Amino acid sequence: MDTIFSKIAKGEIPSFKVAENDLCFAFLDIHPLAEGHTLVIPKQQTDYIFDIGDDLYQGLFLFAKKVAIALEKAVPCQRIGIAVVGLEVPHAHIHLVPLNTIYDIDFRKPKLQFTPEEFTTIAEKINRNYKG
Repeated sequence: MDTIFSKIAKGEIPSFKVAENDLCFAFLDIHPLAEGHTLVIPKQQTDYIFDIGDDLYQGLFLFAKKVAIALEKAVPCQRIGIAVVGLEVPHAHIHLVPLNTIYDIDFRKPKLQFTPEEFTTIAEKINRNYKG
């Protein structure tokens, strides 16, 4: 059965797409910890990130690196943090979170809210900097 992330990657559920290639898809988290908080997923549905085959795993992280570089250019921050939690949706995914302090990647903190127009603007800024 498809996950919400599989449906997003297939275009069945709308998202604020940041970047895409043949194997991976990146989109804004709609419950972000910071402006530009992006989720990076393999299009192939796999629940646990360490169950992904080696080639796809390497491709996923190389894609995430390119997205992180674009994100850092689009959103003022000191670094891009990375987290793989994997408990909330049964589809492997990487969180890319713009950081100015170590506490910016604390998943217990209140989530930010943006309008659809603000999400669209943020996604477009990241995408313009993406070199796929």
